[in-house]
Amino acid sequence: MTDAARDLRDRTRRYALQIIRLYGCLPQSAVAQVIGRQLLRSGTAPGAHYREATRAKSTADFISKMEGAAQELDETAYWLELLIETKLADPHTLDAASSETEELLAIFVAIVKKAKRPRSSIGLVPDPSVDL
Repeated sequence: MTDAARDLRDRTRRYALQIIRLYGCLPQSAVAQVIGRQLLRSGTAPGAHYREATRAKSTADFISKMEGAAQELDETAYWLELLIETKLADPHTLDAASSETEELLAIFVAIVKKAKRPRSSIGLVPDPSVDL
């Protein structure tokens, strides 16, 4: 595993922990808990998708897993927006989580775009041993 892959693996794990802690700080109201459970599910999924992608059997499998991570990040952004707009949690905590969500989403989208680029158009021959 490359250093960049290891860094992203660690970053997505830290992100999941951040989401878990945020969920733990939410009020016990029914609304906060419903949104919180959705946030918890979607916010912890990107790291799992990324781990699966690092063991993909093909480029198509890799892209599928990475797109799954991006979709979960986008969903997480939605739940965070709802928490921000309803003022159900500390704005500073939500802003930090939102910022990290957007950064990770941009990273995953860039990786997917690069992986989808036709290798023949840039003069490369596919090499399965090289990380995308």
